[in-house]
Amino acid sequence: MRLPLLTRYRIHYRFGMHEVAWPHAPVHRVSEAGTYFVTCGTYKKEHHFRGRERCGVVQRGLLQTLQQAGWRLEAWAVFSNHYHFVAHCPTCESAAGLPAMLRTFHAKLGTWVNKLDKVHDRKVWYNFWETRLTFQQSYLARLNYVHQNAVHHGLVPAANQYPWCSASWFERVASVAKVKSIYRFKCDRLSTVDEFEPSADW
Repeated sequence: MRLPLLTRYRIHYRFGMHEVAWPHAPVHRVSEAGTYFVTCGTYKKEHHFRGRERCGVVQRGLLQTLQQAGWRLEAWAVFSNHYHFVAHCPTCESAAGLPAMLRTFHAKLGTWVNKLDKVHDRKVWYNFWETRLTFQQSYLARLNYVHQNAVHHGLVPAANQYPWCSASWFERVASVAKVKSIYRFKCDRLSTVDEFEPSADW
């Protein structure tokens, strides 16, 4: 039996004198300021956000949510059944608030899409996975991974052609040298949670 959503992300069980993390959901230890790579997925990888309108709502909501929480968003990619982002949080309090922030964001999205689909009490989001990036190369590789994620999933031949990611924005605001430098970082060997097949209808 899988644990529901984010509300039980702190569940542990005791074995003897040791506390052991429950194996069916990621244990989130977001208590330090820094830069994080985050992935969020829908329940059973369902394509609740297929199409331009829905992807657009997720993207706008994500950018607004992180901005209001004081996080500096550096890369993002939104799809029909998951999204990724890389963002910097300036304080430990901001980092510790990540689960609650995403829980609120997902609740709003779930209510909106369930109303749109005329269904009640449908579980929309499943969980999230985060990695605190402490090494420069890991950080730069994940930036490129997120920028290029639509290409990775076979949705577009060039990242800047996909409207629900940060690639075109990044290419506009960054110098040519910086863009080339980031795009050179190999990301095919990164250990990431990305076993999703997004819908081609975006």
